[in-house]
Amino acid sequence: MATVLIWRRFPRLSRATTFLTTAKCEAERGSDKSKQKAAETPGTPNTRPESAATIQLLDPSDYRVLYNPSAYAKSRTASQQRAAGRCSQALGDASASAGSARGQHAFPTTSAQALPPVRNALPKPRQAVSARLSAAHPEEEEAEMEKAEMHDSKEDPRVFQQGRPEYKSLSYDKFEPIETLPAEEGDSILHSISISEGSQSPGAILSYFHKLSRLPAEQHAVLLSDRRFNALCRCAVESIQLFSTPDLITILKACVRLAVPPAHPVLNACENEFCRRVWDMELDQLLLVADCWRCLERSVPSYLSILFSYANLHWKELTLPQFVQLVYIIGEGRKSPADLMPKLESVIVKYLDSCTLEEVGAVCLGLFKSISGISDHVMRKIADRVSQQMEDMSTYALVNVLKMLRYTRMDHLPLLRKLGKVVPTQIPAINIQGIMHITLTCSSLHYYDEGILTAAATSLPSKVTYCRSKDAAKFLWSFGCLNYEPPNEEEFYSSLIEQMHRKLHEFDRFPEHLLTGLLGLAFVKRYPEELIDYALRDEFVHKVRGSKYDLGKDLFTLGRSVEIECPSYQGSRLAPQLYEELTEMVLNFAEQEIYVRPEIVEAASLLQSMLGGPEYVKSHMILPHTRSSDLEVHLAMDGRPIPFNLREAVADRKLKDIGVSLTDELMTQLIQGTASSQPPAEAENETTAPGQGWDKEARTPRPSRLGRPITTDTRLQVTPPLGSCPGASHPVVPRQQPGGVRLAIQVSNRNHYCYASKRLLGLHCMKRRQLRQLGYTVVELPFWEWFPLLKRTRSEKLSYLHYKVFNPALLRGA
Repeated sequence: MATVLIWRRFPRLSRATTFLTTAKCEAERGSDKSKQKAAETPGTPNTRPESAATIQLLDPSDYRVLYNPSAYAKSRTASQQRAAGRCSQALGDASASAGSARGQHAFPTTSAQALPPVRNALPKPRQAVSARLSAAHPEEEEAEMEKAEMHDSKEDPRVFQQGRPEYKSLSYDKFEPIETLPAEEGDSILHSISISEGSQSPGAILSYFHKLSRLPAEQHAVLLSDRRFNALCRCAVESIQLFSTPDLITILKACVRLAVPPAHPVLNACENEFCRRVWDMELDQLLLVADCWRCLERSVPSYLSILFSYANLHWKELTLPQFVQLVYIIGEGRKSPADLMPKLESVIVKYLDSCTLEEVGAVCLGLFKSISGISDHVMRKIADRVSQQMEDMSTYALVNVLKMLRYTRMDHLPLLRKLGKVVPTQIPAINIQGIMHITLTCSSLHYYDEGILTAAATSLPSKVTYCRSKDAAKFLWSFGCLNYEPPNEEEFYSSLIEQMHRKLHEFDRFPEHLLTGLLGLAFVKRYPEELIDYALRDEFVHKVRGSKYDLGKDLFTLGRSVEIECPSYQGSRLAPQLYEELTEMVLNFAEQEIYVRPEIVEAASLLQSMLGGPEYVKSHMILPHTRSSDLEVHLAMDGRPIPFNLREAVADRKLKDIGVSLTDELMTQLIQGTASSQPPAEAENETTAPGQGWDKEARTPRPSRLGRPITTDTRLQVTPPLGSCPGASHPVVPRQQPGGVRLAIQVSNRNHYCYASKRLLGLHCMKRRQLRQLGYTVVELPFWEWFPLLKRTRSEKLSYLHYKVFNPALLRGA
């Protein structure tokens, strides 16, 4: 195993990137080693031509990587090892397998956005295999790691069935000891079938199936293609109604052992017959048959529908094992029976304290896979149980609970805090998919735990080749979402970007994963240009638009972010008409859901009152691709507000029909019927200049209140809107200012921050970074200040806004 630390400067990147590449050459290749030139370190002038050396870092034909795209580690904590009768638990969920295509794309695998120097870097992590492995035997270590990362998506969710003897009657046990017949007996059995073909009794057919299923596993493939076995299946189909229910189940179990293809005619006949007999069968038999269908990987929606109807009538009679097995079947069927699930909630509460921790995990996985809603009350009870016994829980069961926790968006602090205490020390022994689900739970719940994230980042580089495209994307999203760059950020990000290149062929089937990963990188200002060029190509955009997920907003965010933060980018871009379509979609959503929020409406209204009218404030999305609103205000260098929102001001005046301010004096005149003593000519001369109010008694202009603290005088005053003339149908055109400040006022809320903290999430960090890059000064009305003020007096809110907008530090900074 050779480890090479390479410093090189990559094309299109403004900073150098460190890569730690671990690979093992195949002995049979015997190819010449590529020559390497030393590259400059950051900050050192480069006086030699860039990229003069060619280094084959990731060519799969030159390197051997033991990789299973659905790998999940099998690991246990010390407490689990003490638990009697527990087998090793695999960690992970059933995932869609990658496409069969393995075509290579001609993209460099080391391209990444400029990466900053490592801060407080930890020592380079070793291969996170068990500590008992000897470093002197790398082959054994590699084999052990391969074994640890293996995951059987069909068998691992069934581990809970080994915890109680009752499951033997409810599920198919592939580990049930069966006396294997000698291979030579296969020909004898088949010969007997051919002799009696067409005249076998149901008992003989049953006996033949049972005997054939006991042949050695290596004989099964040959047996299934044998003409005599197919003749036996035809006889079984013709006699299907003559079998008793236990005998029919025996034939089905024999088909499981023989690995009969899911679409085989004998299975079609069995399914139809079982559907006909459902209401005459016992629940144990129904669950066992459903489990056999799962083992055969046969989709049986009609049978499951009848089974769920049966359970809906008998749900109060469910025993604990029957209940858990039923939820497992519901999850594997990926469909939630709407009328049954509310009843099962009460069964969860009934049996929760009696369930083993593995059964709790199985129930959560079944609910998660079937997309079943669950009440906060029940989810909180499950979380309470887990938080009290987390140390004794297998990592597989724990991750299943975390999946349901993030699905219900349950902010259960005791569980999350316990997670931060228990998991970091276990992460080196957890497989890559399990680590991904742990970090994804933190990001989905906006829960920042530096211990978990640092442990994950430290363990990941040595395991990165076991990442599916989904895993790599979710890691990048999770760390970017929480705005966390780990101590080993260079190695962490470069290894994941390399893996994204390796998995490029998978993104044609799962385009959402590429966009997820690239957005996570954009949050922390990292832009791998070759991957971005691929994501913005017309062919890929077409795949994205045809996806079952709504990925248009993600494309929009990525495309605009690249334009703002990568001015030298020369790759593919989204079409202008697509930008227009996506912008309109986002703005329509904002009109209905964002601009109307009380905290934003109140801030905009008060700013208009304070500054002089709607022409001084604009409530809109300065950057629609960031999906949150801004209150825009312009100030001159002397602090005077500048009118700029002229279109909205005109619309506002039309709505008001150019009304007249009601003052005490005007009300007195209207009530008493007296006419104004002021001549029209004199009134005409009293129009005020922008930025000035009018002192009626002194008949002289007075300075506006905008440059000093807001007074608490609430009397109505005749103060023409700044920048306008009383009675005019259009505002004065704003004068060009030699310099000024454009404020982008952010009315934040809790969803902009990590849970129970003042740590801004990655999307909003990116937005503020881009606003500053475009010349805006970001001013925040943080929710912990502004929301409490919404219940206070108008004068208090105006004073707060005045302090925020006319803060002298803003002008000094500009």
